[in-house]
Amino acid sequence: MKAKNVRYTPGGGAEIIETEVGDPRPGEVQVEVAACGICSWDIQTFKAGGDSPYAAPPGHEGIGHVAKLGAGVRGIEIGQRVAGGGFGRLRNIRANRVYPIPDSNLAEQHWIVEPVSCVVTGMDHCHLKAGERLAMVGCGFMGLMMIQGLAGAGADQLIALDVDDARLELALDMGATEAHNVTSADFADVRADLRGRGIDTVVDTSGAQDGLDIATDIVRRAGRVNLFGWIKGDRATFNPSTWHGKAITIVNSSPAAQLRDPFPPAIRLLEKGVIDLRPLVTHVVDIDDYPAFMQGLTTGQVEGYIKGVVRHGRDTMAA
Repeated sequence: MKAKNVRYTPGGGAEIIETEVGDPRPGEVQVEVAACGICSWDIQTFKAGGDSPYAAPPGHEGIGHVAKLGAGVRGIEIGQRVAGGGFGRLRNIRANRVYPIPDSNLAEQHWIVEPVSCVVTGMDHCHLKAGERLAMVGCGFMGLMMIQGLAGAGADQLIALDVDDARLELALDMGATEAHNVTSADFADVRADLRGRGIDTVVDTSGAQDGLDIATDIVRRAGRVNLFGWIKGDRATFNPSTWHGKAITIVNSSPAAQLRDPFPPAIRLLEKGVIDLRPLVTHVVDIDDYPAFMQGLTTGQVEGYIKGVVRHGRDTMAA
């Protein structure tokens, strides 16, 4: 069966293509994808091109419904809503790599589980103890989800830092105890104050050199810097004397650093509303509009963006 998908083109950009998808093999299920989140990795790949050494696959934050079962699959039903898949309308996936989603009134675009699973891993690597102080450098989609997850977890302070006032307001709404714009005229004074606070853990979700520098500066001696964001490329810098002299523990909480299977707790956090994507998903686009939308997003023509989701109408599958 033919199904729509995205292909990142060499040198930058994307196009909509049709691919042939066969029946699932033994032990696989076929997922009819309803929606898939746009990751920052997708944005980077759109800019750099499908031939980039760090190119993303065409989507990896899918949610859909089981359309077919391969031989030997048990415990999964046709029509069941599951987390799994990418931008492609149809995808065959190992049955043990899809995760059933409970009955819910949340729309598909608010059940984007994969990035929440990444947040679970990031939270796990904070090793938060009651009464500790945390700072979040970067209040984009991932940072705001992590603030939601960490709020109420026993921190004495949960400090949000970003370059965008609107995102900082969201951070306060979601549980940050204070928020500061790092581009403000008085941030040098704020930074000096934070440096003296004894901040136990700084989570850097910024994916930027400046964010890493701030995290290194404000964490307490013998504190922890949690590298959650990805500074994409093959070079970043740090002051080894500072890291050594302050005895900073550096942890990498990328998806490969998971301490447990993060999908089941991610689904529970979404089900209970501990992490709520409704204020964060700002743009939903049909797959046919994806290349044009990404062109606008990467050239500064899309306003108020926090998180985008690609959707398929259930009547758009090519026969």
